[in-house]
Amino acid sequence: MNRVGIFLDRDGTIIKEVDYLRSPSQIQLIAESSEAIRIANKLGLHLFIVTNQSGIARGLLTEQELEIIHQNLMAQLKSQGAKIDGLYYCPHHPEVGSDKYRIDCECRKPKTGMLRQASKDHGIDLSRSFVVGDKMIDIQTGNNCGASTILVLTGYGEEELKICRLNKIHIDYVAANLIDAVQYIQEIINKEQPQTATIKTS
Repeated sequence: MNRVGIFLDRDGTIIKEVDYLRSPSQIQLIAESSEAIRIANKLGLHLFIVTNQSGIARGLLTEQELEIIHQNLMAQLKSQGAKIDGLYYCPHHPEVGSDKYRIDCECRKPKTGMLRQASKDHGIDLSRSFVVGDKMIDIQTGNNCGASTILVLTGYGEEELKICRLNKIHIDYVAANLIDAVQYIQEIINKEQPQTATIKTS
């Protein structure tokens, strides 16, 4: 349980924001997002996508259709040399959908279920990890599990930054984009003792 992880929101952080993305054809990587992931890979960090997908609860797409979207996204990233160690999604909503999906679950951000499951699956120390996203709920999720938080100004980031400040939500760093966020993480890692993170040299 001593590995450092980076937990990434999907829409507005890695890919361009689309209102309830329903098809692989709608996937557009944000500029430099794959490069940012490659940098994090070289640092020996473990990267995870954690995403709320209430479109399933709303009946806009099925879990099988979402799986195809995610397979396509992972393939696009892999083709650019960017590795994601795990992808977790929440299909629920507390107020809409069928009984199967209309629940007040523990996985929907800003709750921490997806991160805690990733921590269990991959031996991640959440207290030494980072949560990166473009919305206040991403920052709240990080704060709720004791991770460092980074708000990116892509996607809804600029408006969400105002909301965070209005609600006095603590943010550790505000980044222009994902590559800026990873460069900040690299600075933090480099300040730590060598034994606290494995830095790859090749």
